[in-house]
Amino acid sequence: MIILKIILVIIIIAAAVGVIATVADLLGKKSAHKPYGPYERFVKRGLDAFLATGALIVLSPVLLVTAILVWIKLGSPVLFTQERPGRDGKIFKLYKFRTMLPPKDGIIDPAQDAARLTPFGKKLRSTSLDELPELINMIKGDMAVVGPRPLLVQYLTRYNSHQARRHEVRPGFTGLAQVHGRNAISWEEKFDWDVKYVDHITFAGDVKIILDTVKTVLKREGISGGESATMTEFMGSDNPVEVLKK
Repeated sequence: MIILKIILVIIIIAAAVGVIATVADLLGKKSAHKPYGPYERFVKRGLDAFLATGALIVLSPVLLVTAILVWIKLGSPVLFTQERPGRDGKIFKLYKFRTMLPPKDGIIDPAQDAARLTPFGKKLRSTSLDELPELINMIKGDMAVVGPRPLLVQYLTRYNSHQARRHEVRPGFTGLAQVHGRNAISWEEKFDWDVKYVDHITFAGDVKIILDTVKTVLKREGISGGESATMTEFMGSDNPVEVLKK
């Protein structure tokens, strides 16, 4: 009986956050992107907030234990924060658990990623536990549960017009590219999947991506890109496009 009451309270809290998020989204600044259908227009944002709030509450013990382990293994700070471009190129602060040791002399060099990424950090990444703090971003409205992954700010000037369309919607915790190779496919393939999603956002599609993500994480597929510890830096395609307005 107590468990049922706890579940009911969690549902009520998550539902309240979802309703607030839906109203704020409908009354907020409109994007140039035309929603694919009623789900994207009226349901997706509220459902994202509902699911993220519920998950944050239910998984809070997991987040606490992970935070303690990160502090023991890697020291403080426990969270890694970095500016990332979201919908319409608007910059937001992304939250993740740290998986790497601090860079030498405070200078970040992608070539040193392999040396900085610890075995503990690799386990966090392979299970996607490092990304659980992104639930906060989802509740805030920076991100969605499903959408193109948020990449680096400097990539905005390197996209061509096709690739830049990935920023027409909120970035996601997971997406089509994550269930079609993750970091094991090329940047161009990733962006093609991203744009395909932007043009066809449906409830059934989101559910399938979430289920496929669980399968991908359990199989630990596509964690790294080829010989690199992390995905190699995107340097641009043949036809760069102007920076998206923030």
